Order: sequence, then structure tokens, then C-alpha cells
Amino acid sequence: MRMDGAISTRDNRARGNTARTSEAVTCGSAANVYDGRADLDHEFPFYRSSVRKFRRGEIIAGAGVVLDMFARVQRGMVSASTPLADGREFIVEIVPKGGLIGELEVLRKQSLSLEYRASSDCELHYFDGRLLRDLCANDPQFQVKILSKALARVSELELRIISNAGSSLRQRLARTLLRLSALYRMDAQNSGDELIISQHELAATLPASREKVNQCLRRLRESKVVDGTQGKIRILNRKALEAYAEGAGLA
Repeated sequence: MRMDGAISTRDNRARGNTARTSEAVTCGSAANVYDGRADLDHEFPFYRSSVRKFRRGEIIAGAGVVLDMFARVQRGMVSASTPLADGREFIVEIVPKGGLIGELEVLRKQSLSLEYRASSDCELHYFDGRLLRDLCANDPQFQVKILSKALARVSELELRIISNAGSSLRQRLARTLLRLSALYRMDAQNSGDELIISQHELAATLPASREKVNQCLRRLRESKVVDGTQGKIRILNRKALEAYAEGAGLA
């Protein structure tokens, strides 16, 4: 992965009682590591290889990069984007805390198709892709778990695109704000009412032009549904926003 501006931190967790696990990782024997006791991150039964921190806006990995590591978002959020034919950016997905980056590409030994950028200050935990492949080969249940999560993400994206195709901009905007709010609320310390997102990022997420998104936001502010300053949007009336998301008040 290309790590522009990344702050890298070594993983110095307890060593004394983990010698056997470390040895198994070094030898590439994922099956020996997967005994349930080494699951330090409550998801992957082998040790992370590194911890890296990124500041909001920094590129985490570029499209076309071939990598043999994948990452788990430990803190913050990451956007995955691709350019549209007209040159605009389309933010395909917002990866929240607990989400994975690059696991399918590692399994398939393919390059990344999307660019990943820090949507907020964030922390990523990295894992050896070789160990993931070994573990999937040796444990069918674990493989199903990984692939099921990936399939759920793809299905959610497809449903969202289909739903947006016949929706007004106000519906799409309301749905996007509610979806982002739900992602923020995955952090126990966040109510989900205040979203840190620029107008450019919001337009790229819909996708739509910034001018039209600004007009729609202005109407929502005038109706006291949302408020906000530069780079922030605060949800004031969630019920009204939910009604807009369902198409209420449309001609």
C-alpha cells in the first residue's frame, strides 16, 4: 500500500506469552495460529503486523496498487472512491470503524480498484495477506465469514445505487446523511448528529454537482432540518430527514 503522510507505529503487544503465535506467523502456518486464544482484535486469529495513523484527507492507498496486506479500520472512517467519466469523483463507499480494506484483493492477488482516503483522522491495523490466504484455505468457516461480509457490502452498494436511480436529489441527500449518521453512531462516543464532511465529499458521495447539493442543503437549513458550518453538518430534525428520505412532500 502507498502510505502518503502515514504515521506508522509498531505493534508492541505482550510478548512473553505469545512466542508460539509469533513463531507460527513467521513460519506462515496460519492453521497453528487459529486456536481462539490469539484473536487479539476479536476478528482475526493472528497478530496485526503494524498500526498506522492517517490525518483527514490523506491518501491511504491508490487504485492500481498491488498489495499483500489488508487493513481493518480501528478508529475513524475511510472513503473509497473512483473517477467518473466526466472527471468528477464518486465516493463509492464509506468504510466505518471495524470495516476492512483490501481483503478481497489480497485473497484474489489483484490490484486495488478504488482509491482509499482518510475521511477523518483514523487508525488502521494491518495484517499479512499471506496469512489470510492460508487461513481461508485451512478453515472453510473463516473463509465463509470473510466472503459473506464482502458480499453483504456489495449487495448494500447495489441496492443503494438502484434505489438512488429513481430518487430525487433531496431523497438521496437525506438518505446519505442518515447513512453517514448511522456510521458515526458505531462509535459509542458519537451521537451521530454531527457529521464531519465537506460539500465536495457530500457531492461526490451522492454523486451530484456541488451547486445542486448546496441548494438542497440550503432548503434543509431553511426548514430547520439540518444546520452546519464549513465541513460540518448537524442533524436538527431526524424525523423530518427520515420523511424526506422516504420521499415525503415530493410532487
